[in-house]
Amino acid sequence: MTDRWEDIDKLILRAGPFAFEDYEGSEDFKNILHKAKILVIGAGGLGCEILKDLALSGFKDIHVIDLDTIDISNLNRQFLFTKKDVDKPKATTAANFIMDRVEGCKVTPHYCPIQDFDESFYSQFKIVISGLDNIEARRWLNAMLFSLLEFDTDGNPDMSTMIPLIDGGSEGFKGQVRVIFPGFGSCFECQMDAFPPQQKFPICTIRNTPRNADHCIEYASTVIWQESHEEKLDGDVHEHVQFVYEKALERAKSFNIEGVTYQRSQKIIKNIIPAVASTNAIISAACVNECFKLVTQCSFYLDNYMMYVGNNLYTYTFKYERKTDCLVCSSKTLKWKIDKTKKLEELIEQLKTDEKLQLKGPSIRSEGKSIFFNKGPLRTKTEKNLTKQLHELFQDGQTMTVMDRSMPNALVLEIVFDK
Repeated sequence: MTDRWEDIDKLILRAGPFAFEDYEGSEDFKNILHKAKILVIGAGGLGCEILKDLALSGFKDIHVIDLDTIDISNLNRQFLFTKKDVDKPKATTAANFIMDRVEGCKVTPHYCPIQDFDESFYSQFKIVISGLDNIEARRWLNAMLFSLLEFDTDGNPDMSTMIPLIDGGSEGFKGQVRVIFPGFGSCFECQMDAFPPQQKFPICTIRNTPRNADHCIEYASTVIWQESHEEKLDGDVHEHVQFVYEKALERAKSFNIEGVTYQRSQKIIKNIIPAVASTNAIISAACVNECFKLVTQCSFYLDNYMMYVGNNLYTYTFKYERKTDCLVCSSKTLKWKIDKTKKLEELIEQLKTDEKLQLKGPSIRSEGKSIFFNKGPLRTKTEKNLTKQLHELFQDGQTMTVMDRSMPNALVLEIVFDK
């Protein structure tokens, strides 16, 4: 009878042409593989493939986080789910499927947002693999893992606190894999320039002369939502999507426009690009391949970016360089230049619209004093500062601490008044 791990043994019990020079295969590496605790973020198109690949590659201790439930539209590519699973949590359903099929593999599900966990949770994992479909959550995860990194008295990273992040993403026939080592090389934030800007419709068009279903949905998700809600629109919350869908449908009917659906509304809100199952399979396999190499050290790993272009079967790799002014991995304090006669509300709008920061709802403190809080009881106490000029609240060269839900840790910016 063929040994269950025969194919794995060929990779880790002997040296190969792509192994490190001093690599010597050993049963110890198989034990390390079986015991390695791996965290998977997302149980969607990429996540289902990643979980399957990990389980079949010898990983036996896997955790998965996903806040979503299964929709009928997921079934064409998220193969761990069937029709009877619709409306069930993705994380729980995927975990049960894997454990039913792969003997000895334990998958622990977490049906919640990634922001529900603190440093003590994330610090227990050897590697984190991300299969997320939104940039905000990936930025948050990147910053969280970097915050876990500790340094010695000479300023050198403590390798025992470094948790690699393997980030996978797919967009139609294209996909990419990033291997990020906090404290070494570029982080996810350094690579933000690689993401194309989201499609935006001219406000005059969607307000006055909508011509298609997308215009109606965009109007409902921006203008109508913002006029009636204080909280941010979340494409993963059913009630939010339902509100946008109903308002968009009403608007479409008044302009004799067809094509507004719930699924299309969610697609516009989340800026979803149609998924291709084969791309998901290839990118997920590449992610798990990198995870396997990092855990067993049986081969050189990616340094640090791979792009796959499926419509012409082209793949290339290159190294992203670290940004010296990165918000997450740079030690420099970012200087923020602004006219001192500007009002605080103008500064906040600038922080939200800046292409580098991309903050959602910043709160600001300075030298232990609350300048503005975006939510909660402190908003009522601090919103009077919104109309004050900056020179009334800050001194030139003073630092401000900015907190935002897109970042797990505070951001420190130095105020520089434009002379």
